[in-house]
Amino acid sequence: MRKEEKSALVEELSASFGRASIALISDYKGVKAGESDDMRRRIRAVNGEFRVAKNTLVRRAIKDTRYAVLEPSLSGPLGLVLSYADPVELAKTVSSLKELGERFKIRGGVLDGKPITAAEVEALASLPPREVIFAQLLGLLQAPATQLARLLNEPGSSLARLLGAIEKRQSAAAPVQPAETPAEGAAPASA
Repeated sequence: MRKEEKSALVEELSASFGRASIALISDYKGVKAGESDDMRRRIRAVNGEFRVAKNTLVRRAIKDTRYAVLEPSLSGPLGLVLSYADPVELAKTVSSLKELGERFKIRGGVLDGKPITAAEVEALASLPPREVIFAQLLGLLQAPATQLARLLNEPGSSLARLLGAIEKRQSAAAPVQPAETPAEGAAPASA
């Protein structure tokens, strides 16, 4: 590879890292071409990218970026898994590649400038979908308002129940008087 090609590749990698929301480093040894194509297709489906690059070029690309903490993991044959969208979806997709076994194994990565381990990637993959998290958050935000509305409504409701109970007690305690029927031949009373 000529120097110009290496420089172009480093710039391309730098741009990819600049757009990425999460970057993972994986062992990538012995994966067959068909498996690799399937893996790349699945990663692309979640707006991600799988790349294989030389460690020296990756070191140059991540220098002075938030992904510089990956440098100690750059040894031996490796694959880069980058996501340009939801990191949870990428983690779920990568975790679903268990059929590749030891040939494709996550070493670690970087999320929001902080290093994460393979176990943390698995934990990220076990999170519920984004919509469920938003629904749970909305429920948490609405709970205090709902409780406040119930609290403010309770005195009026209590008063209404009290008045209803008093009315029911008075109507039960009052003797029932038969309705008077007008005498025959008498004119009905007009209101």
